[in-house]
Amino acid sequence: MPSGSRYWTVIDDELHVMSVADRFLRELRFGRDRAESTSEAYARGVALFLCWCVRTGRDWTTAAAEMGLFMTWLKYTPTGDGQVVIGPGAAPVRGEARINAVLVAVRAFLSFAVVNGQAPQWVLGAIYELADTRDLPLETQSEDGGLFYRLRARHSLKEPETAMDRASDEEIVALFMACRSARDRLIVLLLSRVGLRRSQTVGLRRSDLHLLPDNRSLGCDVEGAHLHVTRRENANGAWSKSRRSYSVPADFLVVQAIDQYLLERHQCPEASNSDFLLVNLFRPPLGEPMPPGAVNELFKALCARAGLARSVTPHMCRHTFGSNLADSGALLDEIQHLMGHASPTSSQPYLHPSVSRLRQAVDRVPTPRVLAEGVSR
Repeated sequence: MPSGSRYWTVIDDELHVMSVADRFLRELRFGRDRAESTSEAYARGVALFLCWCVRTGRDWTTAAAEMGLFMTWLKYTPTGDGQVVIGPGAAPVRGEARINAVLVAVRAFLSFAVVNGQAPQWVLGAIYELADTRDLPLETQSEDGGLFYRLRARHSLKEPETAMDRASDEEIVALFMACRSARDRLIVLLLSRVGLRRSQTVGLRRSDLHLLPDNRSLGCDVEGAHLHVTRRENANGAWSKSRRSYSVPADFLVVQAIDQYLLERHQCPEASNSDFLLVNLFRPPLGEPMPPGAVNELFKALCARAGLARSVTPHMCRHTFGSNLADSGALLDEIQHLMGHASPTSSQPYLHPSVSRLRQAVDRVPTPRVLAEGVSR
């Protein structure tokens, strides 16, 4: 865009922009303030739906009546292939989670088309069903006893339960020791001891670091060393998921790692004009901000170098941070703020109690004297 902001769109085989999809994706990106990466994910999902419609001779405005066939096509047809022909023992090319993510994008696109008069009204009934709230908590019902109704997606696949796990402290230490630069060591600590997301980490600016005991000279009333996490447009595509800005204290390990990295960064003249904290120091384009994908590449290399038995992802380090807070006795509202969540319920999936804390919880349960005497007999 002329402002420098970017979004993803959908083009056809003749390289013409699909106008309805383009308007939908622009509204998603700028009207709903979603991340560029979100517009990419939705654009890919809409493109798959439109591709299916073209290759099977369907009108996209009415194809919602056969979403089950689209799901089958998604499951067995690789990108770039023609119509699906399922044979005995055919292996799926997309998993349940990926198919559900595509369906989310398609439902949002079709809803937009209906509201804007580009698709018939009955399409909403083909992709959603009305569900009352009688089986939901009372707070979702009206005060006069009436019922609220909500739209529930008609089509979805049951996903296998694969809960995200925390990286252990031993794994964090192994990753840290496998680093070959001060920059990489800082990245590991920002994820595991500050709890930043991958995009928040590479989106940090040097001006976000307030490392003085008293930061009022910087125009900041927060005492002690801390980092500010702010949602903003970034040239490297990084985007803070948290809509609100917040600050996170930095302990002495993080402050020391920052000092060591800034000395290393100073050796790269190309980095001097960049306000981004984390920049390319060892490969071109030198001095440019690191993209989010570079953090994933770093962790793959670190896991291999450290000889870990499993692959540790950047997000698992954020789970480590939340879990360690809980293990140390932090309250849920404290964890919520430090992780930048709008609601305490958003913090709960990040809490994985350690084995020792579970043992302590059991040991705190009092034992009735009668039971103790009976067991000892």
